[in-house]
Amino acid sequence: MNKLFEEIKKTVIAGKHTEIEALVESAVEGKLNLDDLINTALIGAMDVVGDRFAKSEIFVPEMLVAALTMKKGLDIIKPLLKNQEVQSRGKIVLCTVQGDLHDIGKNLVAMMLEGAGFEVIDLGVDVTVENVVAKIAEIQPQVLGLSALLTTTMPEMENVINNLQTEGMRKSVKVMVGGAPLDAEFAQKIGADAYGKDAAEAVTLARRFINMNPSQK
Repeated sequence: MNKLFEEIKKTVIAGKHTEIEALVESAVEGKLNLDDLINTALIGAMDVVGDRFAKSEIFVPEMLVAALTMKKGLDIIKPLLKNQEVQSRGKIVLCTVQGDLHDIGKNLVAMMLEGAGFEVIDLGVDVTVENVVAKIAEIQPQVLGLSALLTTTMPEMENVINNLQTEGMRKSVKVMVGGAPLDAEFAQKIGADAYGKDAAEAVTLARRFINMNPSQK
């Protein structure tokens, strides 16, 4: 691996967010390959972070700082890629369901998925069933991630899934759900494809789902 890429990777893993921009700018000024910079250094770093989190070697604060560090680096590169065809690992729509304004968990999932190379479309919080279904029809993602922190809003997840079924779109998109009051049993009960207990698991699920349908990328 290029020495500068290795340094960038280590900086992201360590969550040194004050140092990442200068390093990425040095890579850009040195005309290093941007795809390799993203995939080898930034995404490669978040793969390590996700693996360490899954093994309980680090916890949410460390993962969050690493994700923020990665995003700072990615934000420098993105404007330079406007005229290039960027290879995404897949397209994912995220939102917090209607009636729920909590977004910290969803935002962390979004950063981790983006750090893993997915194109993430975040619809925000308090999103109505109708808006979710309309966006799925418009964007045609491989995966939909639904979040809820309030037990009173959990039924909205089932409403989304039922409406996707009614509109004939359920088979075209995998649905994963997450949030503190949820569990795998609830996900199965409402017809979701999976429950993600944390951001690292959401990345694992997304990879699994999209690898099942590589032609949809």
